[in-house]
Amino acid sequence: MVHMIPIADPLDSRIDGFRNLNHAEKRRDHAGSDGVVIGEGSLVTDRMLASWCPPTQFLGTEAGLARLTAMPDYGELAASTPFYLATEDVISECVGFHFNRHIFALAPRPAPRAVEDVLAHSPRTLAVLEGLNDHANIGSIFRNAAALGVGGVLTGAGCADPLYRRSVRVSMGHVLRIPFAPCTGGPNDWQEPTFAQLRAAGYRILALTPAHDAQVLADVAEGGKVAFIVGAEGPGLRRKTMRLADARVQIPMQIGVDSLNVATSAAVAFYERARTHH
Repeated sequence: MVHMIPIADPLDSRIDGFRNLNHAEKRRDHAGSDGVVIGEGSLVTDRMLASWCPPTQFLGTEAGLARLTAMPDYGELAASTPFYLATEDVISECVGFHFNRHIFALAPRPAPRAVEDVLAHSPRTLAVLEGLNDHANIGSIFRNAAALGVGGVLTGAGCADPLYRRSVRVSMGHVLRIPFAPCTGGPNDWQEPTFAQLRAAGYRILALTPAHDAQVLADVAEGGKVAFIVGAEGPGLRRKTMRLADARVQIPMQIGVDSLNVATSAAVAFYERARTHH
């Protein structure tokens, strides 16, 4: 059985949580206690069902309803969660863009974790992000982290919201499964307290950079616990961040290529750790 509720009017207040998802000032998938998390499509929805952020509402078409009931993690909780059934046109008018993924899932925004919570299970490899304001790159890094055994993510100064709809979608829902937390400290002094916590927990802090005088990744990535720091496209890591890290690390590249996409760089570093662990 499914708790199915037909919706014929795109202005129906019962689906307000999904409204204006492309409108920065009106959308509800924002940070804060009144924010929500939105998942798009059947694969992300299925991962939400088995995550620490389970849905409390669904919005979808007949095809979306059929996909929901066929999901591997579909069970009693999902069956008792309201499923607002509407046509594709009604859903598109509500959310503010053409929708063809058949199903949305909505969950209340969880309270932010602390760095200590991410470190509690002592993951072998961590990712630390600085200045990443592109939601697609953040989502890609979480997807890469899930695939390559990274046990947690810390977000430093200038990072966009990992739980924004696009990040959740690009991560294929893995942002809802990998523990993450904002770094300790303010926007200009987060490095000292966060790095102190990491070192106290036994981590070497490796700052990824395209600089040719940095150490080669393969020479320093093996053994112990490692936290890789990656920066935004273009500016990269702050000088202070690189200075306070234990080592600056490069991925050797062909002459004439100055850098890799940040999510690609992170994936190479994560793979190097995964390769040496097996």
